[in-house]
Amino acid sequence: MKRYIAFALIGLTACQSTYYAIWEKLGREKRDLLRADVVDARDAQQAASQQFKTALERMKEMYNFDGGKLETAYNQFKSEYEDCASRADKVRSRIKDVEQVAGDLFKEWDKEIGEISDAKMRADSRNKLNASREKYDQLHASMKRAESSMDPILTKFHDNVLYLKHNLNAAAIGALKGESIKIETDISQLIADMNKSIAQSDAFIKTLD
Repeated sequence: MKRYIAFALIGLTACQSTYYAIWEKLGREKRDLLRADVVDARDAQQAASQQFKTALERMKEMYNFDGGKLETAYNQFKSEYEDCASRADKVRSRIKDVEQVAGDLFKEWDKEIGEISDAKMRADSRNKLNASREKYDQLHASMKRAESSMDPILTKFHDNVLYLKHNLNAAAIGALKGESIKIETDISQLIADMNKSIAQSDAFIKTLD
């Protein structure tokens, strides 16, 4: 949300440096923006994690279909898949926000260290920068691992949606009953990756308080 507010103030074509300058005038440094972006990414991952679990439940319900309106069950699953895709896009977008601000923050920090004349202070600041980068690298790796875990599940969901669209009958449903079991394993791994990334996000956020 903060990005939309800032760009509304300076126009959609504004450069990144102007974006930061606006926020600095409002009392928020890159460190504050990074913290907010990590919070947004964490929240997006939590929402995506829940959405994938919901889609799996709809898939199970469809493959356990016994009478009623088959098309209604299919449409519910299709809708949940589309919500998963939307949530996944939001996760990717939030991670890109984190990457942008973190990169700019560390670049600025590194440059400003060179402007410190006192050797002891310069060395201390360099150590703190290296420690922060290490923590961020761990967080980033965890986020990217969770992000990549979404892709194979989305592919399988998409395949099932299209196949059932072309074969919307009880025979097709019966033939694919085992699919939910296969995808459930992938989703369990996704949830584990998401939870690990969320935990690391919380830990990293504390270092920025």
